Amino acid sequence: MVVLGIILVLVGWLASISILTTIGVVLVIVGLVLNFVPIGGTRRRIF
Repeated sequence: MVVLGIILVLVGWLASISILTTIGVVLVIVGLVLNFVPIGGTRRRIF
């Protein structure tokens, strides 16, 4: 999800499409939060 967000940010920035940049930033933030917050009671962290 983080990689997809970074790709959308780059494409949106290069093509000057602000909605792609916004969606990309949201995906990066959500991906990082889901990566560091344990879900379902597991203590594993996958980096």
